[in-house]
Amino acid sequence: MTNAELISQDPGWLIVVKALLVFIICVVSTLLAVWTERRVLAKMQLRTGPNRVGPFGLIQSLADGVKLALKEDIIPAAADKVVFIAAPIIAASMCFMSFAVIPMTGKVNLFGQETAMQLTDLSVGVLYILAVTSIGVYGVVLAGWSSGSTYPLLGGLRSSAQVISYEIAMGLSLVAVFIYAGSMSTSEIISSQHSNYWNAVVLFPSFVIFVISMVGETNRAPFDLAEAEGELVGGFHTEYSSLKFALFFLAEYVNIVAVSALATTLFLGGYHAPPGLGFTEGWLGGWFTIVWFFLKVNIFFFIFMWLRASLPRLRYDQFMKFGWKVLIPTSLIWILTVATLRVIQQQGASRTVIMAFALGLVLIALTVSSLYERSKAKSQGDLPEGSAPDFPVPSLPGVSSLNVSAKSGGAHE
Repeated sequence: MTNAELISQDPGWLIVVKALLVFIICVVSTLLAVWTERRVLAKMQLRTGPNRVGPFGLIQSLADGVKLALKEDIIPAAADKVVFIAAPIIAASMCFMSFAVIPMTGKVNLFGQETAMQLTDLSVGVLYILAVTSIGVYGVVLAGWSSGSTYPLLGGLRSSAQVISYEIAMGLSLVAVFIYAGSMSTSEIISSQHSNYWNAVVLFPSFVIFVISMVGETNRAPFDLAEAEGELVGGFHTEYSSLKFALFFLAEYVNIVAVSALATTLFLGGYHAPPGLGFTEGWLGGWFTIVWFFLKVNIFFFIFMWLRASLPRLRYDQFMKFGWKVLIPTSLIWILTVATLRVIQQQGASRTVIMAFALGLVLIALTVSSLYERSKAKSQGDLPEGSAPDFPVPSLPGVSSLNVSAKSGGAHE
């Protein structure tokens, strides 16, 4: 019996119980994620990290949450109060809603009822997740606009442009998954990977594009340009305090867990065990599959932490150029490639022909890329020494090139 058939038989009380369990899992995952990130980053940067509140500092995140809730709640005089209050609620609630269609287990027994840890199974479940996460960005944009301050407004504008750019790349990266699986249902996409290779192997370019896009989608380093403490004083949530700021903090980490869960579902076989370990899926009455699911989610979360500890923040024009000139064109070319290979496969072509066609496309892409890099290097080599960079730099007031040259000449004398 499939997940969709199991879920359709759930009584109303069981749906409420599962919704409550999903909410608790998300909140506890957030508390553990904050603690894990602080500990892992401390190890990477030769620091200690939280180690005082509770064993190994495990209760530090809970203490920080209580501290934020008890702080004074300040609303700026120039703020639009209704929108100012609604923005963090929108941002946080949409992140939880995306878990409604993500399967965490296969068939399990919950309070005497056979079911699956999935609230509902839509035929367009992936599109539902993309739509919900897009609505969540309205919370960020409205927070920046309603604050009545310049820096939050700039952070909200940056966030809207960022999400539009990387939502397109993320959506295009999923088209190849839909073509290959023949469905947009999350449970059916997982089933299509159970008897074949994971999509991360078969559709590796889509996997790479999706992982890059989900980092940009969640405003995380090196793409955290909506917050950018050095230039926006905290970005869209500069004017927020107390529980409202805590909601934004919660939304960020729940969103990270959500996109990691989506990547696990679409590319790493979901709750199924890795190849060769399928016998473990029957352990604990099927509940052991949730261990595999969250183990894969934690792998993606570790990538988030690793990127934050390793890479500096991009310049904004580099960030937007990368989305529009690299990710989106690459996604379009890859969609055409996957569609062509799928048609060839359905017409009964042998695997050798398919592999030869794919290899030919790879060689063509490498040749074009090599020629482009050579032409770019040649054009840069033709520039005179000391020429201006490829981005505008304003001149300092009261300083001219003549003054600089005179000072440098006087220094040599």
